[in-house]
Amino acid sequence: MEFSEVVRRRRMVRSYTDEPVDPTVVERALDHATRAPNAGFSQGWAFVVLDTPDDVHRFWAASTDSVEQPDRWLAGMMRAPVVVVPCSVKSAYLDRYAEADKGWTDRAERRWPMPFWDLDTAMASLLILQTVTDAGLGACFFGIVPDREQSVRAALGLPETGDPHPIGAITIGHPAPRATGASGSASRRRRTPWSEVAHRGRYGAGWS
Repeated sequence: MEFSEVVRRRRMVRSYTDEPVDPTVVERALDHATRAPNAGFSQGWAFVVLDTPDDVHRFWAASTDSVEQPDRWLAGMMRAPVVVVPCSVKSAYLDRYAEADKGWTDRAERRWPMPFWDLDTAMASLLILQTVTDAGLGACFFGIVPDREQSVRAALGLPETGDPHPIGAITIGHPAPRATGASGSASRRRRTPWSEVAHRGRYGAGWS
């Protein structure tokens, strides 16, 4: 599939069949994820892959109270046979930029204008989504509800706090017919053309 077609076809899939996912697709997606840009080549990320029914169910049981009576969205999502939980590792960045070639003398978080550990892990997550699309499958990135983070950490064997920090989760599977899942925002809202959000030279100048 041409890259431009992958970009256009990628969407958040919220309903899946129970057809298994080829493990090589998941491995390829993870390989591509580690090609994402990352500050200082810190590579501060980790990916917890859940690809057995028991592991997937444990994730959903930890992340929601509704596994026994799921709504339409959750029922469609729970059928995905694979869940990947991308995690950021802040300490990798703080350590890397305290090295001699970076010139900082400490690990102070205040030096960072943005939490690049989260940003870079998010870019790695997008590469997973695009790789899955290229393979003809579907995926959806979604957040973990704050008050469920501790139970999700426990279910995944992560420490109670700190690194690695789960930034969200990605379901992967074969898309079910669209009518079977919850409608996404893209089906109800207009996609803003790039020409309406791009500004040449300075903000507010627009694109002409």
